[in-house]
Amino acid sequence: MNLASSSSLRRHQLLSQILSRRFISTGSVSSGPSTAYISATHVPLNSPNPSTQELLDRSSSYLLGVYARPDFVLDHGRGLWVWDTDGRKYLDFSAGIAVNALGHADEGVTEVLATQSQRLVHASNVFHNEWAGKLAELLVTLTQTHGGLGFSPGSTPAKDSAKVFFSNSGAEANEGALKIARKNARDRSLSASSPVTKEGIVHLENSFHGRTIGALSVTGNKKYTEPFGQLLQNVSSMKLNDFTAVRERINEGTAAVILEPIQGEGGVNAAQVEWLISIRERCNEVGATLIFDEIQCGLFRTGTLWAHSQLPVECHPDIVTMAKPLANGFPIGAVMLKDSLATAMTPGSHGTTFGGSPLACAVGHHVLSRLSDSNMVTHVNSISEYLHSRLSHLPKWFPKVLTKDIRGRGLIRGLAFNDSNHPTQVVQLARERGVLVLTAGSDAVRLVPSLTVKKEEIDFAVDVLESSLSLL
Repeated sequence: MNLASSSSLRRHQLLSQILSRRFISTGSVSSGPSTAYISATHVPLNSPNPSTQELLDRSSSYLLGVYARPDFVLDHGRGLWVWDTDGRKYLDFSAGIAVNALGHADEGVTEVLATQSQRLVHASNVFHNEWAGKLAELLVTLTQTHGGLGFSPGSTPAKDSAKVFFSNSGAEANEGALKIARKNARDRSLSASSPVTKEGIVHLENSFHGRTIGALSVTGNKKYTEPFGQLLQNVSSMKLNDFTAVRERINEGTAAVILEPIQGEGGVNAAQVEWLISIRERCNEVGATLIFDEIQCGLFRTGTLWAHSQLPVECHPDIVTMAKPLANGFPIGAVMLKDSLATAMTPGSHGTTFGGSPLACAVGHHVLSRLSDSNMVTHVNSISEYLHSRLSHLPKWFPKVLTKDIRGRGLIRGLAFNDSNHPTQVVQLARERGVLVLTAGSDAVRLVPSLTVKKEEIDFAVDVLESSLSLL
């Protein structure tokens, strides 16, 4: 590790120590867990109303059965709350799987949707539109000022330093990132005096990057990959935070390394800064492209624009992919890459029919403008501290059930369980008490509420979790 890396790492360790001291309770805490929600209030009805049953029957008859859904139908929402067709009200602490950053039925989002849909919904990428360029500019300039993609926080915005490609989803964004990495590797190899085959891709165990064949090939969970047989070749995996594997797996034949700075589906596991620096250095040595998938942990969910924004630039990626919260539920994804990689992508080398539509990008620009507002960023960091202060008591109160550490950062948090059967049980117990949460990996419950969450909503969610844990 060079001197610059060591200096940046020391600064990061000092910042981490300061932040850890800030994660203390800001309010009164009871001497034990809440038992106010021991009794279930949202149990499935023996006889749903006829219209609900009709909807359930129709779904069973006509929808492909790839989802295991509970037997109720969501009807409408507002903020962090949703109601089903039988009138029951739930606190949504899943935010549509970390999508609804501004909550449900946000008035600003619905206004942009209504206004832009009356002007231009779709025109294809054969033509320019007003909003794709504006959203791309906002993504790049925010990254330069907040930090990320090799820019230190506070960098002066500059043109021709990064480029953006818009897609429709996170999986498509990751597919695009892998193609860009492969194209650059092939171009460099063909121009070298001694060309080598450089097509390898390295990913992490327990990772999740999407369900298309390419994205699935770099997803490190056999539950998702094994049913489909042989996927992409020249793909290998390594464990999160395994320093030895960095040099073993990343070699001269590696075109790309793709990872999540904080794994979402895999269990809310965070990468160590020192390990990320070692990966960046190894990618530099062998000429591999480093891709950070920030589809779930990016766009202010951790309290900063990117989960890596405040980390040393010596560990920053060449490409960042994003999707989930970018348009608050309207389908959109994006790849942002350093300008040095963009030159390989010439007209016809990649494309999409729907990606970058004026409607999607207008909504995305509105959402990102609000998420990056200083008052919103302050709120996310403040409310994250309060959530952590509430969650930090759970391992002490339930030492036989939970491991000692609360995983994640900001508003992507994970409760880790000693028994892998418990996460699914807690998700069901919480739902039966009016709170929607998610599992993550094989051993965790994931909390990813809307970034607009309020203190009293956190109190209700954690009280329900405490009551649910008491029932195990």
